[in-house]
Amino acid sequence: MGNKIGVYVCHCGTNIAGKVDCEHVAKYAGGLRDVVVARDYQFMCSDPGQDMIIRDIRDYGLNRVVVASCSPRLHEKTFQKACQRGGLNPYLMQHCCIREHCSWVTADRGEATAKARRIVEASVNRVGRHRELFTRDVDVLPDVMVVGAGIAGIQAALDIARSGHRVHLVEQGPSIGGHMAQFDKTFPTLDCAACISTPKMVAVAQEPNINLLTWSEVVDVSGFVGNYTVTVLRKARYVNEDVCTGCGTCLEKCPTKVLSDFEEKLAFRKAIYRNSPQAVPNTPVIDAAHCKMITKGKCGICQKVCPTGAIDYNAVERREVYHVGSVVLATGYDTMDPTVMSEYGFGRFEEVYTALQFERLNNAVGPTGGRILMKNGQPPESVAIIHCVGSRDKNYHEYCSRTCCMYALKYDHLIKDKVGHHARVYNFYIDMRCFGKGYEEFYRRVQEEGVTFIRGRPAEVVREDGHLVVVGEDTLLGMRVRVPVDMVVLCTAMEPRRNAQDVARVFGVSQGQDGFFLEEHPKLGPVSTATDGVFLAGSCQGPKDIPDAVSHASGGAAQALALAARGHVSISPTTSYIDPEVCIGCKVCIGLCPYSAIEFDERRKVSVINEAMCKGCGSCAGYCPSGAAQIKHFRESQVFDEIDGLLGMHAPEGPCGESAESSANVQAGEPA
Repeated sequence: MGNKIGVYVCHCGTNIAGKVDCEHVAKYAGGLRDVVVARDYQFMCSDPGQDMIIRDIRDYGLNRVVVASCSPRLHEKTFQKACQRGGLNPYLMQHCCIREHCSWVTADRGEATAKARRIVEASVNRVGRHRELFTRDVDVLPDVMVVGAGIAGIQAALDIARSGHRVHLVEQGPSIGGHMAQFDKTFPTLDCAACISTPKMVAVAQEPNINLLTWSEVVDVSGFVGNYTVTVLRKARYVNEDVCTGCGTCLEKCPTKVLSDFEEKLAFRKAIYRNSPQAVPNTPVIDAAHCKMITKGKCGICQKVCPTGAIDYNAVERREVYHVGSVVLATGYDTMDPTVMSEYGFGRFEEVYTALQFERLNNAVGPTGGRILMKNGQPPESVAIIHCVGSRDKNYHEYCSRTCCMYALKYDHLIKDKVGHHARVYNFYIDMRCFGKGYEEFYRRVQEEGVTFIRGRPAEVVREDGHLVVVGEDTLLGMRVRVPVDMVVLCTAMEPRRNAQDVARVFGVSQGQDGFFLEEHPKLGPVSTATDGVFLAGSCQGPKDIPDAVSHASGGAAQALALAARGHVSISPTTSYIDPEVCIGCKVCIGLCPYSAIEFDERRKVSVINEAMCKGCGSCAGYCPSGAAQIKHFRESQVFDEIDGLLGMHAPEGPCGESAESSANVQAGEPA
């Protein structure tokens, strides 16, 4: 039986029709070889649009369908399901994009229409080569792994654990809590950060369904959605968690001092340490790089004074393997090091602080006991807060970090509250972005407290006569300003984690241009990734404040639970395959495969695809010197025919060989 193709062109409101003559494209498609019906409709993804496709499959006996609309990332599955409801194998449908690839990027209407015709023709050529493919169901393991134990990871882990599923929570630091554990107050309600986060941290430690793995890193992930095998490296803590009581005697007696990363290098910690008195777990960890007993074989005081004998200098790292059905990534963010922006003097002038350093100055258990003090021990009489340091700047990060305006307003209030209302506070800003619930009201409250707002990004911070001077321009007044202050706080940009590229490689997820992990769709799939069964939570996907990070984490947890609760998942059939008759056994593809899905059959001397692990990325097919490696649904014949259509190498003909112009009855949707 020959091909009977139906073509459906979507207007997408005016997203496509504003630049493309959709009716003309449908008429043109009606004249192409094997096309028996071609229609255009305003919203093809709507129920009436899908019903139109289903009716035509049945009425015209269609065995191929082409849908020309928006990106396949958004609606390919929608139209595949519609074809399936009509009795057609979903992989006999070709979805082509005439929105992102055509109408949105082509200014001239005539050019856009001509381009859309070529795209549709290419798809008609291609779909004729499609073959039936079938998904297969596999069981989903009930356990979930959450990577990262900041506030987002904590929320995701608790949500999943409370449903009765086992969670393995992996944190690379010695304790959980992330950046929120460093904060003093949270905007706009000024709640104590520890009062909010500590109960959740304790709940994690006490939850029987959570296996907490601190001081650990994921080093390898294999398998596929529903059946992941994850290898976790448990670094040597040198303190036995099962024996330690957290009494703190070792911390008091250790003679070695090291600058504390948790205190943003504003204070020292010991070689054996924990981040804070509220740390979870409360067990200390020994810094092997600075411990004199480990590096030089001298000291050993902490072992001598430990009342329970928990110190073990001979501890070694170990690897543990976990089998999980899905993974939630909640690896968080880093803050930008403003040293590269030398104009602001960070690292050169003592009283220039980053936002996180200022958080520690405010914290009750910070280096100053919660008092805002300069290096000379005196409170500042005037403070400048510079917004957007590294954000909204094409030289560093073009994106907005979303939290800076609000935490700057929080600092304004804290300075007025702790130093006194006589203290002068200056905000240098580009725009105030107070977008959340209660945020605009908090902005107004701070204005009423007497804070000065200067619209304009400062040019530099200099030192004159023992004072810091912020040099800039007030763009509202249209004049230059020089503001002498005692202290400067830099609202530094939120950045992807410095190891984000390594994490992306291990878990098989993509990064956006900004370096954050890329979601499946910015609107309809904000917690999903291109790798099935791997979900995102919190600021690893992009800058977020605490409420947004928590709600995003709950969304990621819900997706993981949906998999676990269903108990099975359909595996896509668009995987690679290797023709054993053509394979020369060079093994090049084995080293190229990022998913370790290719093995070598020593008996037959050929490479073999493990379809359960293959993601159909095409690395093997693109490089295979013999052409033995191909991808189902992306075979060479399909791709070459598609290219021929784009180049207009096939003359358009109607279903009976007539020209495009003579097949108006078919183009209009009449039976052939």
